[in-house]
Amino acid sequence: MSVQERKERERAVRESLIVATARELAERQGWDAVTTRRLAERIEYSQPVLYSHFRGKREIIGAVALEGAAEMAAALRAAASGAEGPRARVTALARAYLDFAGRNPAVYDAMFQLDGGLAFAQEETPEPLKDAFAALLETLGEVAGEGVHPGLFTELFWASLHGLATLTRAGRLPPGDAERRTELLVDRLAVL
Repeated sequence: MSVQERKERERAVRESLIVATARELAERQGWDAVTTRRLAERIEYSQPVLYSHFRGKREIIGAVALEGAAEMAAALRAAASGAEGPRARVTALARAYLDFAGRNPAVYDAMFQLDGGLAFAQEETPEPLKDAFAALLETLGEVAGEGVHPGLFTELFWASLHGLATLTRAGRLPPGDAERRTELLVDRLAVL
């Protein structure tokens, strides 16, 4: 292995450590607790080392969002692929989305609530974000209905899931009806 390859590998390991530590800290204490100073202390590198990877917290949030998008896409595809028939696939997808949001609140915030400096729904949108949307579209496109643009239907369904995830987490919806909400969403929006 060349010196350059070793340095690149070490850099990638440091970057992964920064992202993992930020994610862990945010999940335990919230994003306000994530500072470059605290991260530097936790990973035992100086703040200049952190800044050599990320210009600041915003870019760290963006890196967590991209990692989360890749994980969400994998979870959505796994859930949908394990279900038989359109209704079961859409229901499994909805449950997987809401489960992901509930299990990973800080990551979900990084993806959809906080400014991570990432472009959405644009040509320069990073590939992990495009892939997460594609994971939704793959299942939802088949139940959009005749004459309905699959992408628009997917956006509407996604917005509904996001609303459920956000309102549930904020305690704005009674927790006992989560399954009924998911079923109603699938029954009313999807053409099955």
